[in-house]
Amino acid sequence: MSATPEAAALLEKIKAQGDEVRRLKTEGGDAGPAVQALLSLKGEYKTLTGEDPPSSAPKQGKKKKKKDKSAPAPAAAAAPAAGGDEAAALLEKITAQGNEVRRIKGEGGDVGAAVKALLALKGDYKALTGQDPPSSAPKQGSKKDKKKQQEPAPAASGAPTGELSKKQLKKLEKEKAKEDRKKATAARVAAEQAAAQGGGDDQSSELYGNLPTLTSATRPGRSYTKVEELTSAKEGQTVLVRARVHAVREKSSKLTFLVLRFKQFTAQAVCLVNETVSKQMTKFAARLNLESLIDVEGTVVKPDVPVEGCSQKEVEIHISKLFCVSQAVPRLPVQVDDCGLPESDKRHPGQDVRLDNRILDLRATPNQAIFRIQSAVCELFRSFLLSQGFTEIHSPKLIGAASEGGANVFKLKYFGSDAFLAQSPQLYKQMAIASDFDRVFEVAPVFRAEDSNTHRHLTEFVGLDMEMAFYEHYHEVLDMLDQMFVSIFRGLQTRFAQEIETVNQQFPRKPFRWLEPSLRLEWPEAIAMLRESGEELGDFDDLSTPQEVKLGKLVAEKYETDFYVLDKFPLCIRPFYTMPDPHSPGYSNSYDFFMRGEEIMSGAQRIHDPVLLEERARVHGIPLSGIQSYVDAFKYGCSPHAGGGVGLERVAMLFLGLPNIRRTSLFPRTPNRCAP
Repeated sequence: MSATPEAAALLEKIKAQGDEVRRLKTEGGDAGPAVQALLSLKGEYKTLTGEDPPSSAPKQGKKKKKKDKSAPAPAAAAAPAAGGDEAAALLEKITAQGNEVRRIKGEGGDVGAAVKALLALKGDYKALTGQDPPSSAPKQGSKKDKKKQQEPAPAASGAPTGELSKKQLKKLEKEKAKEDRKKATAARVAAEQAAAQGGGDDQSSELYGNLPTLTSATRPGRSYTKVEELTSAKEGQTVLVRARVHAVREKSSKLTFLVLRFKQFTAQAVCLVNETVSKQMTKFAARLNLESLIDVEGTVVKPDVPVEGCSQKEVEIHISKLFCVSQAVPRLPVQVDDCGLPESDKRHPGQDVRLDNRILDLRATPNQAIFRIQSAVCELFRSFLLSQGFTEIHSPKLIGAASEGGANVFKLKYFGSDAFLAQSPQLYKQMAIASDFDRVFEVAPVFRAEDSNTHRHLTEFVGLDMEMAFYEHYHEVLDMLDQMFVSIFRGLQTRFAQEIETVNQQFPRKPFRWLEPSLRLEWPEAIAMLRESGEELGDFDDLSTPQEVKLGKLVAEKYETDFYVLDKFPLCIRPFYTMPDPHSPGYSNSYDFFMRGEEIMSGAQRIHDPVLLEERARVHGIPLSGIQSYVDAFKYGCSPHAGGGVGLERVAMLFLGLPNIRRTSLFPRTPNRCAP
């Protein structure tokens, strides 16, 4: 490598320092600090050039003849050409330290400190003599030779013993260099942390830092402002906000911008050096890990230009105090921002990645909006029915027999006998009607052991169920359900327009449409529409999923609605407890509700007469012994009644036009997922 001016200057310094070392040793002075300075200069040279500096010591004459492999090294070979007695003394120390390294290794101990001492001695020797110390390690030969290498070699008179091979020394030197780099990094990080925590003349040292773990030891009673409350009405006020670090932008050593986020709301905070805010404080702000929870105190200021990219565009906070309440790890398994990107974006994580890291996924702004809407569906369902005189009930989910029969039921052991997870609360809703509750509803989990890995199926979901006694006709119940759904849709559209828009930015869909009163079709009308579109099916054939979707598109085109009711299903495709249609043989008093071409609710008038119920069970081939307790519930007189059940997650999914029901399930349960 050609010498550079920097390398040449370093060589001059090395030569001068080498002369100084030799002078001190000749005069009997302490050469230790001078040796260390020489080693430091040589290290700088190697870092600059990638090579060891050339030795300035006189060469050792002609090349020695090849030694006999079996003969021990003569003692004279170990004598240095320069350095005299001091070099010999160093060789003895090197030999002793080499033996110590081997002893510790043989006992399985930690040789780190001993190796460092050995390398330091060798460095002293090279600084003194200009040569590497001679090695007495045996050369690599046969297996017997290798075995002998494991034993300390006998010391020849005046020759060093216990030396490691060049390969071993090279490995140890690499390990030492690696350890030195680690120490340097740790020292740098410690220095940065010390500076960030306030050292020297940091006037802000009491105004920022990491808080100890909050253990509820005290309750100062401070007043906190929520991120969504940061509006122009608070301009000029001092506020205290707790939020997550959504983004960090370090503009300079004197200016750092933070984006604060909590739930679906974001705001900008500015950490700017002034008479109370130090550079160390802005550095602390710049080094905050994303997703850490922080307390920010500062003044609400109206910026010259609205803060684009934040929900609170009108204002920003000028920070006066900044404390980290709970630190997030530096490397996140998934970025929250990426979870909120459209699925077409390459940065958007896959479904399994998101669900494996659901805690972070749920923090994404669109997901926050989705679950506010899901919560609203539940609230609107409950509030409407309560306003209509319904009573909320809570039925058991551990039952002694499958509530709807069939194989799609989870079976478990129950104190020596079998039990099942409820597929539906229907039987208990009907028993409540027989108990004169008149109108009941329930919000509870429903379990279905269906091995269906589709975009709309879950093995556990939240059921919104209702049952109602009527006076004359089951359409009294159908009218109630119609009004209930319209009330839910209207409430979502008027009260949660911002959340709907937030979700629509990630999943662009046409707004959900409905009619008032809702469109109702009877089964023969639906079959006729499908046949006109080219579908071939019989009068009493059940609809396949593709046919349901196609019917939804036909209805949307013809009637301009995404919501409709299909009434009068064929009796042969409905459960045994469904009331037959008295006017049209082969049909029944049953119905389904559809959103965007997908079924969301099945319901019917239930048979409340025990004799007719037993007759229909026989037609379906159901043994009476298995349903006797159900039949007995109607032997003491029961009001005519009807009802149905809807899946909360499916309603939210279809109202928003989302592609997958896992988007609206907090922690989805499917055939291939039961965690987290």
